[in-house]
Amino acid sequence: MENMDPVRDAVFVVGAGGHAKVVMATLLDAGFSIAALLDDNQAKWGSEFFGLRVAGSLEMLRDMRCSAVIAVGDNRSRRDISLRYGECRWLTVVHPAAYVHDSVQLGAGTVIMAGSVIQPDSRLGDHVIVNTGATIDHDCEIADFVHIAPGVHLAGGVSVGEGALLGIGSVVLPGKKIGAWAIVGAGSVVVDDVPSFMTVAGVPARPMRKE
Repeated sequence: MENMDPVRDAVFVVGAGGHAKVVMATLLDAGFSIAALLDDNQAKWGSEFFGLRVAGSLEMLRDMRCSAVIAVGDNRSRRDISLRYGECRWLTVVHPAAYVHDSVQLGAGTVIMAGSVIQPDSRLGDHVIVNTGATIDHDCEIADFVHIAPGVHLAGGVSVGEGALLGIGSVVLPGKKIGAWAIVGAGSVVVDDVPSFMTVAGVPARPMRKE
């Protein structure tokens, strides 16, 4: 997690959709300034979004040394952007109303929203989203590009593979493993390991399909 001077370092926000509003609020509440929004949708260029200007396409990231956050909820899109603009300085942001224990490790580009709790010795990879009011208990392992939706609760020792999506309000029991690019449906309770690329839903969560 890279230290920044929030007064000196203005941040570019990548993406101008609904998720970007929450990322922008998190940045501003954490004391950062926002330089501009970038989006590949040409129809948005020059317009205002959530009070700020959409300056242009993501290609602008190549022309400047800047700090940026990918404000895109879709995990594959976030991965693709991070790979395409690997030279960018990806900022890790923690909302001041979140609790993150000092022993927690946070990767580059990870954003922790308001009301989240992350307990001791958990490790989060790059470009992870821990959304509003989610909780991650002790010793969890969260890989790159995971999205933990609002109100998700992970018990201790849970492992979540790359790119997995845990839907709003879902719960994972202690020590369970969620495979890479798996999807856990909203409100589900995971009582067994979930294979990679599998979608599960229900209480208890049961397989629906493979992605």
